[in-house]
This record gives sequence, C-alpha cells and structure tokens, in this order.
Amino acid sequence: MPIENILMPQLGESVTEGTIEKWLVKPGDFVNKYEPLAEVVTDKVNAEVPSSFTGVVHELIAKEGETLAVGKIICTIQVGDDSGATVKSKPTVESIQATTTELKQPASEIKPISNSQKTRYSPAVLKIAQENNIDLNLVNGTGIEGRITRKDLLKLIESGGVINNGSQPNLTTPEVSIPIAQPVKTTTEPVQVSAVGDIEIPVTSIRRAIANNMVRSKTEIPHAWMMMEVDVTNLVSYRDGIKSEFKETEGFNLTYFAFFIKAVSIALKEYPIMNSVWAGDKIIQKKAINLSIAVATEDSLFVPVIKNADEKSIKGIAKEINELSKIVRSGKLRSEHIEGGTFTVNNTGSFGSVQSMGIINYPQAAILQVESIVKKPVILNGGMFAARDIVNLCLSIDHRVLDGLVAGRFLNRVKSILENADANNMSIY
Repeated sequence: MPIENILMPQLGESVTEGTIEKWLVKPGDFVNKYEPLAEVVTDKVNAEVPSSFTGVVHELIAKEGETLAVGKIICTIQVGDDSGATVKSKPTVESIQATTTELKQPASEIKPISNSQKTRYSPAVLKIAQENNIDLNLVNGTGIEGRITRKDLLKLIESGGVINNGSQPNLTTPEVSIPIAQPVKTTTEPVQVSAVGDIEIPVTSIRRAIANNMVRSKTEIPHAWMMMEVDVTNLVSYRDGIKSEFKETEGFNLTYFAFFIKAVSIALKEYPIMNSVWAGDKIIQKKAINLSIAVATEDSLFVPVIKNADEKSIKGIAKEINELSKIVRSGKLRSEHIEGGTFTVNNTGSFGSVQSMGIINYPQAAILQVESIVKKPVILNGGMFAARDIVNLCLSIDHRVLDGLVAGRFLNRVKSILENADANNMSIY
C-alpha cells in the first residue's frame, strides 16, 4: 500500500514555519481524511493539521516542540487500497470500551510505566516533578508511546491530583538525570542564571513564534514613527447617544474601535500606497483592504483579519470585531481568519495606553495604534478653555515603502474623518 506524506501547511500569507505543539495521533492509528493529526502553532494562529488521506499513521517525522518550514514533511500515512485493507486498523467497540475502562481507573490502580518510557523524561518534566514531589512511576503520559509531557504534570497539579507517595520520587535513571544549570560561554549575550526566589517561566511555542516574528520585523524593516492628536469629542457624543439602542437592536456592542476601523478603511482608499507590502524586489500595492486587528486572550495575542473592511458599514465592522473576538477567545481561530491582512490597526487604548510605537506586522508596510480617549483642556477659538475628548493615533511605517509625506497625509485624513464624525458624516448602517 502506498505511503503518502503530510506536509507543514502555510497557515497565513506571511507564515513561513510552524511548531508542532502536540500530536493527536500515534503510529498505527487509523485516520479518516480531514481528521486532525496535530496541533500547530505559528506567530499568528493555533490550528489543527488535517489528514489529506484515509489510512494508517505510518511515522511521525516531526517531534513535539519542533519547528519546521512550510512544505516540510511532518508525518506519513499508509493509504488503504480499494479493498479496504486498512479498515482492520479502525478501533473496535471492544477496544474503545477497554480504553474507556483504563481511563476510569483510580490513581491507586494506575500501572507503573515501563523502564523504556522512563528514559523519555524531559528536563522540564523532571524539574516539575521534583518541585511538586510527583512520583512519575504513577503518572500515565499522553505523549507518544506513553511519554509523560510537561502538560500532563501541569494538568495534574491544576486538578489538585498531585501524586505523593510520602517520599521523594526517584527522578533519575541511568540514562537521564536532572541537569544542573552551568554558565555557558557565549559571544552574543550573557547567560541568565536563576537566583534564589526567581521564577522561571517556560517559553511557550506561541511566545517563541511571536518573538521570532518580532525580531524579523525589527531586523528587516526600517521603522519610522508619527503621532497625531485627534479631538473626538463629537464622535464620543455621537456614539454614546446611540450605543444603548444599538445594543438592544443588534445584540452586540457598538465600540469606538469600529469607528476607527471605518475611518482607516476610508483613508486607505484615498492613499492606497499605505495598503502595501514589501516583496524584496518590488512593492505590492494591495487592492483588497483587509485590516488585521489584535485580540488578546489571557496570555497570548492573536491577529485576525476583517476582510474588505472598506465595503462594510460601521455596524458590519462592529459585528465582525465581536465575532472574531469570540472565535479567538474560544480557541477556534483557523487559518482563514488570519490570512490576507494588508494593514494593522491595534486598539492599545483598551489597556489604558496613551502613546506607543507599534512593531509592524511583517510583511505589511504600516501599523496604527489607537490609544485611549482621555479628557484634556483645549484652547478653543477665542481663547476659551474647554474639556475635550482627545485620542492619540500613533503610526509606524516601513520606510522602504513609505515616506513621511504620504504617511502624514494619510494620518491627517483619518484625523479629519474622526473629528467630523456625526450622524450626517458617519452613518452606522
């Protein structure tokens, strides 16, 4: 029977690699076409890699935690023939029942793992087990061939089910021992050694991918910055006057951010060079205006895309912001939600920020930071002081693509749209 390769997919327009976060199958498992094989993490999205074939998992090429370029082989599938020869590999009712029974066993009946599995203890697993007095001989691993993973121990600790046999567990084997941190000579940066009381936080795959992308952006893109103050007193009054009725009618909130997104999409139509990407030997001016927006979870930041934002009303934009935020926070973000972004708008004001310099979302040419709306005393015509609602718009640009002239004109146009926002100039529908 033929063996087919499963490749690392491209999970976004500018995504060039992905990290295997967790395998959902093991060699010998029967899988149907489109069933998930692994969880993959990039700097933009968490996604499941589906099987392109129906058959039996032959070999897992990539290891958990390994980062591979797009197009590299991650595993192989033994594809069944027309006679259905691989159907025998499907799980039977008896095997499912047996597995269910095993999963329901109390901790006291858990069988010790084999010596071959002990050699699979990673330094992270050994460290967590030592710090929490966990007997690894009583832990069932969910990794490949029963390997105990860091996630297994963290889940055990969070559930309050730490296994303690009353004595210090045997955490070493002839093959594996807990490493002792030693200074390492380097010519690039000093080694950081933990001191007493320090807390070591493992770098997750998501954080590592984000870090790599940020380094690439700062290394390759010559950033330039610009900021403008915008008087949004009319916009605040307009939005506050209709938000309650809007929520009651539409079922979701009318946020200020929807107005900013609309203003940016209008200005991008008038200054299309801002809606460009750097492509090495050329600049590609994008036709579609697809705005990337940042959505935060408890510990991560994701960048879904509002497609064709210039064609949507403020109501449509507000609805999409609401839906994308729910998708991100429920962990259901897929590659189609993050593909095709041409310009990023970041709502840093939601955290109370009043001024910031954004790092450009590679390979886009600009990112706009919308800061917090604050009350400020302003001198009006005639020399009178008045309290006005002011927001800072902070623009970062790729100086290879854009210069200060076009960036200033673009930002000034966004300012004009927002300062004149009312029912006549900026309809919700």
